[in-house]
Amino acid sequence: MPSVPTHPTAAASAGRSWRLPPGVAFYLQASIVVSFLAASSAPTPLYAVYQGEWGFSPITTTVVFGIYALVVLAALLVVGSLSDHVGRRPVLLAALALQAVAMVVLTTAGGVGELMVARVLQGLATGAAMGAVGAGMLDLDRAKGTIANAVAPTTGTATGALVSGLLVQYLPAPTHLVYLVILAVFVLQGIGVLLMRETSEPGPGALASLRPRFGVPRAARGPLLVATPVLVAVWALAGLYGSVIPAVLSVVVGSNSLLLGGLALFALAGSGSVTVLLLRGAGPRAVMLFGTIALIVGVGMTLIAVDHRSALWFFVGTVIAGAGFGGGFQGAIRTVLPLAAPHERSGLLSTIYVVSYLAMGLPAVIGGYLVVHGGGLLTTTREYGLAVILLAALALLGLATRRGARSPQVSVVAAGNVPAAQSQGPAAEQPARSRG
Repeated sequence: MPSVPTHPTAAASAGRSWRLPPGVAFYLQASIVVSFLAASSAPTPLYAVYQGEWGFSPITTTVVFGIYALVVLAALLVVGSLSDHVGRRPVLLAALALQAVAMVVLTTAGGVGELMVARVLQGLATGAAMGAVGAGMLDLDRAKGTIANAVAPTTGTATGALVSGLLVQYLPAPTHLVYLVILAVFVLQGIGVLLMRETSEPGPGALASLRPRFGVPRAARGPLLVATPVLVAVWALAGLYGSVIPAVLSVVVGSNSLLLGGLALFALAGSGSVTVLLLRGAGPRAVMLFGTIALIVGVGMTLIAVDHRSALWFFVGTVIAGAGFGGGFQGAIRTVLPLAAPHERSGLLSTIYVVSYLAMGLPAVIGGYLVVHGGGLLTTTREYGLAVILLAALALLGLATRRGARSPQVSVVAAGNVPAAQSQGPAAEQPARSRG
């Protein structure tokens, strides 16, 4: 007669045999990154519709965009490492629930107030989930998780912008359907998380982990000073494309097509994602150098295209600028982060988060103000783009003056609409240790 396992561990393992296999759980978590960032970019093609229905100014559009960026920053800093102490699954379930509520609010929104509430909920959910899901993928497969952390955020941003643009342009109920589709995705992912094994055992220190830690180690101060103009430039550019560029394209093309705004953000983020993947084996300084040059060339080309009302060259410039976005951010992070000791990395990451998300949110709001009270849409876009070029040029000058300095080699780290997909604290240290 076959023996029946009586050991508690064996019995517990048998009871958990219905859980998702590790490979499926890995791709489920990668899909959560994609869907969260897709949801964040989904409203971009709809801002023109909201503006027409509710009669608000471009300032309001940029505030709605900017508040999302600032709330993501706050959530990353406060609860970014919470999953290290309470487990990955509880944080992901809470984040998915918040995103589901945000989709319901967006579907039923009747004014700017509801739109703002939904963006705040999205920001909280995204900031909370990125640390948990980034660390969770590293728990399951460190090598694949590192690559997924790098390409999934920009892939999600690109996918959300394109799919949203297609849905609102060609299918009925433009302000409802896209959110209902994303809501269904979140529900399915929530079921998947319930079936997923926990990869991080709960431990003490949850309350202490809610206190943000900032710091720049002495060894990283010079490189961070060089990298800061790139960080500001790439995320300010992302803020421009997520808020003002859809209106600019309407002028350039002479069309009110809602698909255009989604296509522009798709081109920028998609190019950035491909660049991160292709350059993952290159040296940090070379990647950052490529990114700054591509940023200068690409943004310069888009500004010329706007002046000459050329949609073709606008998108060519956007693809080049997107390569600069991906390369510039990845190169900056890979140059700076390895210079911190393990116990210093969470504070350094927090500092980078602050620079990146403030750069994405605040310049966009200032740009919206200048559109109304300054030189208008095209003049503001030109000035904004020139500022991005100037910042990239400053970074290029900094790289030239520090040519002799050598940074430790490091593999891919997270790059995309969310500056880092690792949590703070111990989980943030894992990828850095694995990259040696």
